[in-house]
Amino acid sequence: MTVAGHLVVVLLLLALTLAPSPAAAQAACKAEKFSSNRAFATCTDLPRLGASVHWTYDASASSLSVAFVAAPPSSGGWVAWGLNPTGDGMTGAQALVAAPSGANGAYRVQTYKIAGYALGSPGPIAYPTTGLAAELGADGKVRMFGTLALQNGTGEVNQVWQVGPVSGGSIAPHAMGVDNKAAKGKLNLVTGATTAGSAGGSLLRKKNTHGVLNAVSWGLLLPMGAIFARYLKTFKSADPAWFYLHVACQVIGYAVGVSGWATGIHLGNLSKGITYSLHRNIGIAVFALGTLQIFALFLRPKTDHKYRFYWNAYHHSMGYTIIILGIINIFKGMSILNVAQKWKTAYIIAICVLGGIAVILEAVTWVIVLKRRKSENKTYNGASNGGLPLSM
Repeated sequence: MTVAGHLVVVLLLLALTLAPSPAAAQAACKAEKFSSNRAFATCTDLPRLGASVHWTYDASASSLSVAFVAAPPSSGGWVAWGLNPTGDGMTGAQALVAAPSGANGAYRVQTYKIAGYALGSPGPIAYPTTGLAAELGADGKVRMFGTLALQNGTGEVNQVWQVGPVSGGSIAPHAMGVDNKAAKGKLNLVTGATTAGSAGGSLLRKKNTHGVLNAVSWGLLLPMGAIFARYLKTFKSADPAWFYLHVACQVIGYAVGVSGWATGIHLGNLSKGITYSLHRNIGIAVFALGTLQIFALFLRPKTDHKYRFYWNAYHHSMGYTIIILGIINIFKGMSILNVAQKWKTAYIIAICVLGGIAVILEAVTWVIVLKRRKSENKTYNGASNGGLPLSM
């Protein structure tokens, strides 16, 4: 066996040695002690956000007494746990949310029936609740309690849980990290078996689609179209190919960008109460300016028209503004989505490649233009002197 093979075997044995047994995995939640002599029949450590859930399930009465334990992301933050009878995510969840209330900062539990991708307002949920309470421990964890009257025959449920900050006395949106997005799964109330959720889901797919469409359109196709227009037209052999390449990139980029903008509007409608104002406003500005650019094509004067100079100035300044704002907003969107660094790096590389090509072509075209002007000046000077060489 090679040295690499021995190393792999050693690492596998070490991993097996250090891996906790199922009994040890449950030891953390079983060591939890609650106030007021509260006790629960079963518990499990949840795979995300360092949380745990404890419960006693009375199948004959369809009654679930539960305790949820988690640390908020910052002091004075909120924690939430709930069941979703219609899906496996946030939409449709019947949630218990514990947050500070009052001058003394004591935690209070309220119920929320979540209809979209925002918390909404507190109100009754599908499961009648009693005994709602919460307390903040010396370890910084919030312990939330309640009893839910479930439907008859309930055995396995979809659970969701979350933690987030409080800002200005109000519950603020939670982070969009991998753990936050994957804080969901199935819980078997009878056997105690749990299955972990993933960071996927329809909302995340829509967000990713929104990001990809905008990155390709405003962030790649439009800069490529600008490069074709600025540099290729310097080469006489590229006329009129440069114009058709420019128009194709801009029109396709705009069409794809409109799709990305529409998905953003749809996401905004799904996420009432969660607003990324700067990202939204830049997106609206880019879409509006892009639409003006498209309509400006129909007002394009002929080359020798007296207004062509003004049209060119408008068209160029507007185009560069759209490209700059589009790229800025793409990075804003990546931060909101908390995308993996490899995707940010890939986009940065793509932009740098386009920027490098632009710099090289800028130098080449200036050399060509200067040589062309020098040649034209010689021709002009020769013609002005009757075609005779200048003499001293």
